[in-house]
Amino acid sequence: MSSQIIPVEPFDYVVFGGSGDLAERKLLPALYHRQIEGQFSEPTRIIGASRSALSNEEYRKFADAALKEHLKKGEYDEPEVKKFLARLFYVPVDARSDAGWDQLKKILDEGKDRVRAFYLAVAPGIFGDISQKIHDHKLITKQTRIVVEKPIGRDLASALQLNDTIGKVFKEEQIFRIDHYLGKETVQNLMALRFANALYEPLWNANHIDHVQITVAESVGLEGRAGYYDTAGALRDMVQNHILQLLCLTAMEIPSSMDSEAVRDEKLKVLRALKPINASNVEQATVRGQYRAGASSGGPVKGYLDELEGGVSNTETFVAIKAEIGNWRWAGVPFYIRTGKRLAGRMSEIVITFKPIPHNIFDQAAGRTVANQLIIRLQPDEGVKQSLMIKDPGPGGMRLRNVSLDMSFASAFNVRNPDAYERLLMDVIRSNQTLFMRRDEVEAAWEWVDPILKGWEEAGQQVQGYTAGTWGPSQAIALIERDGRTWHDDI
Repeated sequence: MSSQIIPVEPFDYVVFGGSGDLAERKLLPALYHRQIEGQFSEPTRIIGASRSALSNEEYRKFADAALKEHLKKGEYDEPEVKKFLARLFYVPVDARSDAGWDQLKKILDEGKDRVRAFYLAVAPGIFGDISQKIHDHKLITKQTRIVVEKPIGRDLASALQLNDTIGKVFKEEQIFRIDHYLGKETVQNLMALRFANALYEPLWNANHIDHVQITVAESVGLEGRAGYYDTAGALRDMVQNHILQLLCLTAMEIPSSMDSEAVRDEKLKVLRALKPINASNVEQATVRGQYRAGASSGGPVKGYLDELEGGVSNTETFVAIKAEIGNWRWAGVPFYIRTGKRLAGRMSEIVITFKPIPHNIFDQAAGRTVANQLIIRLQPDEGVKQSLMIKDPGPGGMRLRNVSLDMSFASAFNVRNPDAYERLLMDVIRSNQTLFMRRDEVEAAWEWVDPILKGWEEAGQQVQGYTAGTWGPSQAIALIERDGRTWHDDI
């Protein structure tokens, strides 16, 4: 049975940075798909805004080229594209002056009663300027929302300042801090697995789970982001937002309902229960790495410093952390998290490893028993695997084999797997904040991450080199193997 598409009410989506990379690769294709699926009600408009001096027609040509490049084969439908392009408009706007704002107001005033969403697909440094201009030009209505992309600050102090700046103009319920990982089908299925089945939740605790691994691995390098990345690093870029959100959904208590506040309350409790990592234990609990020249599936690749054009940098492109949650449910259960660039493959997954059986009744001839694992894969092929011990078929006695019950969402449901942005963009219009970060979540995440950054600095912890195309520095292997465990590297 296919899912039912429920149309949203008419809206105006204003995309600041509308001619930029994110709009081209993700936002415009995502909105096009929602139109095809019948989720738009009329009249609905998409309004690009940036400093580029484009006409409506030039912007539509830009959008058409974006769709041709980024849609998959067979998804470009000329009648649908023509309909989509007709709802696109463009306004040249300067975030730091009044240029263009009166024109934007004139267009938006044509739909005063519609939902109005402002998407800030721009550098965080101008979030405050744009927010203030939206307020000064009286563009905020009762049905207005604002969407902000990561990074929300580079430490706790800057996150507080940024939240204060946006919060002066918009109410908290109007602010949607987007993390596209939370829009992935598998992430939401994690909640369904836990809370819609009687099978797992009774086992989801320290009595039955040995440890949890969260891996977000990339095979690519800087991809033109050297300027940003060298000031951020893997901890800020991935751990503070994406990975901590995955950890929260894995570890949180059962919310009273799927109400957005109930879910986010429970995620916040996890963040506040994370045991501190600081100068006293940072060298034992973390590993920093930086890739060197190596090879990928496409051939030889440069090292990080070579991509910086001979620069000198102690910025980490890989980080592994042994995290612990100080509460009854998870006491003594380590959460091993790692992320990096130029690794052996592209993979994002959560691996729940259950404790081994307490007593083995089978003799040595039956073979070794392996602890059960639940593997929740976010990319590249979204799905869920449950490993089980079974008898190897055939005569000749009892022989045990570890096999997986494997469910790929694409093959199981025979439907197109929607991009995460499609769901999140529509959740903004529906004013559903369940999959968006609340202010106190962002700040609690920084409260845990900041001492790690300071601990690295105080301890003088240097990055460890690793060859591009491998799974990171050897110290990351030692981090988990000294506890008698190993990383799950099955790609």
